[in-house]
Amino acid sequence: MANDTLDTVLIVEPNFTGHRWRYAEWAAAAYMEAGYRCVIVTDPANAGHSLATRIAQENKPELQIQFVEPLRHGRRGLARVSYVRFFRDFKQAFEIASRNRKVALVVVPYVDYFFYSLPFTGSPFGATPWVGITMRASFHHAKVGVKAPREPLVNAVKTQLFLRAIRTPGLKTLLTIDPTLTEWFARTGRTGHQAGRSAAVQYLADPFPDAKATEPLAARQRLGLGPGRHVLVYGAITERKGIQELVTALAERVGSDPLTLVVAGAQDDETRAFFSSASALSPAAVFIDRFITAEEELDLFSACDVVWLGYKGHYGMSGVLVQAYRFGKPVVATADGLIGWFCRTGELGPVVEDLSAASINRAFDKVFEERPAAAPAGPHLLERNTLGHFKQTLRQAII
Repeated sequence: MANDTLDTVLIVEPNFTGHRWRYAEWAAAAYMEAGYRCVIVTDPANAGHSLATRIAQENKPELQIQFVEPLRHGRRGLARVSYVRFFRDFKQAFEIASRNRKVALVVVPYVDYFFYSLPFTGSPFGATPWVGITMRASFHHAKVGVKAPREPLVNAVKTQLFLRAIRTPGLKTLLTIDPTLTEWFARTGRTGHQAGRSAAVQYLADPFPDAKATEPLAARQRLGLGPGRHVLVYGAITERKGIQELVTALAERVGSDPLTLVVAGAQDDETRAFFSSASALSPAAVFIDRFITAEEELDLFSACDVVWLGYKGHYGMSGVLVQAYRFGKPVVATADGLIGWFCRTGELGPVVEDLSAASINRAFDKVFEERPAAAPAGPHLLERNTLGHFKQTLRQAII
């Protein structure tokens, strides 16, 4: 695909919560570096977001942002299906944003919004080539050794929908942050259909920008942390983080090696209510109940000694795992989902098969045993989880 004419890449992402705005920003950076103009297309509700305000203030010709109102959907017929509603929203966003522009490519940072509707609807972008990133495909997990709920009927249906969806005209490449999906597709996914007519399915390592840890003591002073060892819970703080089980376990460490709990990230109402009614921990927990800045994030991962990943009901990838790896911090991780799959060898830290207080505390004790951890057998897969590799993969997806 030629890029010397400065054709436009549309990056369509209606939701700027969590990691999605970062994916939109990084995708734009990848294609601007390749010589394209980029337009991030999003919901007007995101006009006050830091990314949107920065793009508007800089007003660079190579990077613009456009707001498109979503459709007003009824709840009758196919509109009752969320995949269909999102398909229609993306179709409208493309039709509006592509007016008076020569669009070379569309990028969808979170294609799971509408992916399973594609066998019935076709592409929302007409004949324009596009690249999608899937983050939630899990139908194959039971077949590749990932610990997840067994839903044979649902998974069988989604398998067939997936195999039909990747044959949608216009879809050039389906990128996935789950390396087991590419493994499954290479081994069994092509069986029974015409491989030549399908999009490529490639691994996109969930990125974390290059960063070096700061001096731990200085980071603790900036954050106002006290002495002793600290365990970090980071990100969107909900019940699915296993936070209640973690608090119960830490409360039982009285008289043993205490850990200070550091909870950094915006809490949902249920979690706030839990902490307001729970008995105080000793040492007292530290809460930063809001959006965490990049500088604070750097200090948190530098200051804390271990990162909590004992999530429950979460079977996808975790950017917090990547961050812990980058900063050389051990994790205590669930055995479930992709977190458990990445941590299965024990190189990144102990895995808990259940969230009992005894299991959790045994895992923490293991982290702090006075013996060196086993050396990795070779480069870990998480070595690829860099912003540079992310951009390179996105650019290669259109060749």
